[in-house]
Amino acid sequence: MSRRILVTSALPYANGQIHLGHLVEYIQTDIWVRYHKLRGRKCVYICADDTHGTPIMIRARREGITPKELITRMHGEHTRDFAGFAIDFDNYYSTDSEENRKISNMIYEKNRDSGHMDRRMVRQAYCETDGMFLPDRFVRGTCPSCGALDQYGDACEVCSSTYAPLDLKDSRCAVCGAQPVERESEHIFFKLGDFEPFLKEWTRSGRLQEEMANKLDEWFKEGLKDWDISRDGPYFGFEIPDAPGKYFYVWLDAPIGYMASTMNWCQQVGQNFASYWASEVHADVYHFIGKDILYFHTLFWPALLQGAGFRTPTAIFAHGFLTVNGMKMSKSRGTFINARKYLEFLDPEYLRYYYAAKLTSRVDDIDLNFEDFVQKVNSDLVGKVINIAARTANFIHKFYEGNLATQYPDDGGLHKQFVQAGEEIGQYYEAREYARAMRTIMRLAEEANRFVEAKAPWQLAKEERFTAGFPNALQDTCTIALNLFRILITYLKPVLPLLGRKVEHLFNVAAFNWEDCERPWHHEKLKPFKHLMVRVDPQKVEDLLQASREEGEASSPPVASVSSPSPASSSGTSPASSPSPSPSPSLFQPESNDLAPEVTIDDFGKVDLRVARIVTAEAVPGADKLLKLTLDLGTLGMRTVFAGIKTAYPVPETLNGRLVVMVANLKPRKMKFGLSEGMVLAAGPGGSDVFLLAPDAGAQPGMRIK
Repeated sequence: MSRRILVTSALPYANGQIHLGHLVEYIQTDIWVRYHKLRGRKCVYICADDTHGTPIMIRARREGITPKELITRMHGEHTRDFAGFAIDFDNYYSTDSEENRKISNMIYEKNRDSGHMDRRMVRQAYCETDGMFLPDRFVRGTCPSCGALDQYGDACEVCSSTYAPLDLKDSRCAVCGAQPVERESEHIFFKLGDFEPFLKEWTRSGRLQEEMANKLDEWFKEGLKDWDISRDGPYFGFEIPDAPGKYFYVWLDAPIGYMASTMNWCQQVGQNFASYWASEVHADVYHFIGKDILYFHTLFWPALLQGAGFRTPTAIFAHGFLTVNGMKMSKSRGTFINARKYLEFLDPEYLRYYYAAKLTSRVDDIDLNFEDFVQKVNSDLVGKVINIAARTANFIHKFYEGNLATQYPDDGGLHKQFVQAGEEIGQYYEAREYARAMRTIMRLAEEANRFVEAKAPWQLAKEERFTAGFPNALQDTCTIALNLFRILITYLKPVLPLLGRKVEHLFNVAAFNWEDCERPWHHEKLKPFKHLMVRVDPQKVEDLLQASREEGEASSPPVASVSSPSPASSSGTSPASSPSPSPSPSLFQPESNDLAPEVTIDDFGKVDLRVARIVTAEAVPGADKLLKLTLDLGTLGMRTVFAGIKTAYPVPETLNGRLVVMVANLKPRKMKFGLSEGMVLAAGPGGSDVFLLAPDAGAQPGMRIK
C-alpha cells in the first residue's frame, strides 16, 4: 500500500512579507514533499496564512482598512512570493475560515466537556487611550526582579524571571506609550498539566529531534502551566462559543489551521478529512517548524488534539535560524532581504540549491554567505551539472539529428553506479539530510565530467577517423553522458524543479520519475539544446544587497534609535518563563549591535541636542512608517521632521504637545515626502517598540541638552 503523507509548514503571519529567513522552512519542506511525490507517494502539502490577533487589528487600523482587507492583500502577496520560489502547496488557505472556526469550536468544546478547561478571574493591563486589554507583548517596562529596562510584559530576557504585565515597573502601552491601568476579567485556561504523563511519553517516542526533546525536559522540570486561551475584545479572531465578548487566542486556532486547510483541500478533491486526522488512520502527518515555536507545537498542540480525540502528529521537524554573511539579518547592511526583492535580481533556484547544500536533520542555524553562494552555485550547478549537457547535447543535433545511439553503449559500469547511488540519495532526502544528498550528487557529477573529459567529444568531432568510418564513437559518448546527466537532474529535481522541467523538455518527456533512472535511454530523440542556467553574476548580488539596503533606509527615516540593554531574541522562550512568542514563525534573529566607524569627542561635541515641542503630528499619505512632525524650538523657530515612528505611535494626535529631544543642527535631508530638518531621538529595538525620549520636567522648547 502506497504511503499517504500530509505535510505542513508553520503558518506565516499575515502581518508582514515573506523574507529569506522564512524561506529556509518552506524550501526545506517543499524539497521533502517533492521527493516523496517523485517516488510516487501520495503526499499532500498543506499551509495557510495565520491571520488573527492584536497585531493584525492594529496594523489594519493604522492603514485605515479592515482586518479582512489586510489579510486578503497579504494572502495575495504571500501566494505570489511562494510561487516565485517554486513552493508548490497542494492547498494554501487562511485561518480566518469557516472550516477553522468549526474545528476550533469542536476542539475547544471537546476539551471543555472532558474537564480540561477552567475559568478564573485575572488581573490585566488595560490601555484607556486605546480602549483595549493589552496582550503581554504589548506591555513594556522595567523588570521587577533585576531592573532590566524595556522588557516584555511576561518574562525578562535578561534574568529569565516571569511576572504579570502589571508587575512591571514604569509599565507602558507598546501601542501608544500611555501607562496602563489594572482591570479584572474572566479568562479561560487550558489545563495543560492534565496531559503531563502523555506528553512526557509522546515527546520521547521518536517524534522529535533529540535536542528538541531535551529542551522540553527543561519545561517539564519547571512544571506545565495552565494556558490562557482567551482574549478580551476588541480582538480580531473567533469568538468563543460559550463566552460572549471573549475570543480564542491566536495560538489556539493557528495550528488548527493545518486541519482546516486539510478539510478545505479534501472538499476540493473529494478526499476524506477523517482519513488524515481521525484518531486511528493509515496516514502520516508531519510538521516542519522553526525552533522558536517548539513549545506550542510539541506541548499545547498534541495535548489539544489528544483531549479532543484526534490523532497527534507522526513527527515534528524543527530547524534553526538564518544568518547572512555570518551575522544576523540587517536592514542597514542590506541583508534583511524580502522574497520579492531577491526575485528582482537572482534565480530562485540558486537559493533553493544553496539552502539544500546547507540543511541537515539537526536544529542548527545555517548561514547564507554570499561569497560562498556565488562560488558554490557556479561551481556545482553550472560547472559540474549543466556542463555535462552543454558539452555533449549540441553534437547530437549537429551530427545525428537529435537522436541518441540506437543501443546503449558500454559505459564501464557508470550507469549502474549512478542508479545504485539513488538508494543512498533517497535515504538522505527521507532523513532531511539534504547537504549529504547534494554532496553525493555532486560526486556523481564529477564522475560524469571525468568521463566526458576522457572521451573528449569535441575532439572526436574534429578527428578524420570520425568522418572516415567511425561515426558511433561521438554518438555513443554523448548518449552515455546525457544519460548520466538525466539521472543527476532526476536526483536534483526535488531541489531544482524549474531546471527539471527544462531538462524534461530537452528529453521530450512529460516528467521524469525516480524509477526512470534504472533504464538507460537510447534511440530517443532530443530537442535542440538551449541554455539551462547562467552563472551567478556577483554584481547582481551586490545590486540586491544595495537595493535591500536602500529599502531598509526608506523604511527607517531620521529617528535615532538607542538599543535597550536587553535586546530581544527570537530564539524561543526561556525554560523558566511562560511562553509568549509572536504568533508567526520567526525564522531569523534580530540585528546585531554592529559598531559604526569611530568618532572623536570633538565629533560628538558638534551634535546640538535641543528640546522641542511637537505642535502637530500627522500621518504621511503613502508612507507605512512615517509621521510628519512640526516642532517648536522656541527662539530657534519651527522645524519639520519626518520620523519613522508610525508603527509605535499609530494615533499621531497623541503626540501633540509632547516635549522631545532632537538633533537641531543635522543637515536637512530631501525625502520623497518633503524636507526633513532634523532628527528626533528615540529608544528601543524598533518597530512598535520605539519610545521617544523625553527631557526632564520643566524643560522649555529650544533649551540645549548637554
